[in-house]
Amino acid sequence: MLRDITLGQYYQTNSLLHRLDPRVKIMGTLVYIISLFLFRNLFVYLVVLGCLVSMIKLSKVPFSFMVRGLQPVMMILFLTVICNLLFTKGTVVYSVWLITITREGIELAFYMTVRFIMLIIGSTLMTLTTTPTQLTDGLESVLSPLNKIKVPVHEVAMMMSIALRFIPILMEEADKIMKAQLSRGADFETGNIFHRVKGMLPILVPLFISAFKRADDLAMAMDARCYRGGEGRSKMRPLIYKNVDRRAYMVMIIYLIIIVAVGVFV
Repeated sequence: MLRDITLGQYYQTNSLLHRLDPRVKIMGTLVYIISLFLFRNLFVYLVVLGCLVSMIKLSKVPFSFMVRGLQPVMMILFLTVICNLLFTKGTVVYSVWLITITREGIELAFYMTVRFIMLIIGSTLMTLTTTPTQLTDGLESVLSPLNKIKVPVHEVAMMMSIALRFIPILMEEADKIMKAQLSRGADFETGNIFHRVKGMLPILVPLFISAFKRADDLAMAMDARCYRGGEGRSKMRPLIYKNVDRRAYMVMIIYLIIIVAVGVFV
């Protein structure tokens, strides 16, 4: 299951989305997330779904690869659905003993599930089509107005990029440790919840040690290369908008107008 986490990974291929400026993809992801929470309307979600499928096609990332990233969060999704079904008050549809399911609870559970799935896939699409370096440069450029109020934008962008990059690395490391413990007879599936939590200690301890070692090695490597933050730094590949990026911004504006129109009038 740990290998199924796709957030933070980069999928190497030649597509239109891969060639877009990282700032366009960051702003596009932001607009996409906002559109998911603007309205609770089935027709709005159909428009969002159509745009999401189109972007996946343009990215040339296999759809099965993106869906695989949902598997590690299925438990969270299941708990979200159960909580919405059981604790939302309204018109009772089914009731037995202490369990009461309402029409509003079913509706809320449905919309929350749709939002959650499309949010995960849409956010993952950005990291799959953007290298860590591009992501750092894009975040720094997008957040650059905050420099005027003394916010260390470069350092914040660097930390966010490193955190995203370390997700697949740590998951791969955890997978290796788990397989090593299983080969030594460890059991992570049987017993009650307390035994399972206790059984995770042989994985968590070496994983934390490995994470701290990687962080220390990275800090030493950055220090050895005289890294002193963003002030006065130049870039090997400066971000320059192209015509395709400007057209992408226009597509975003049209998309947002369509979402608002469908949400208000349909």
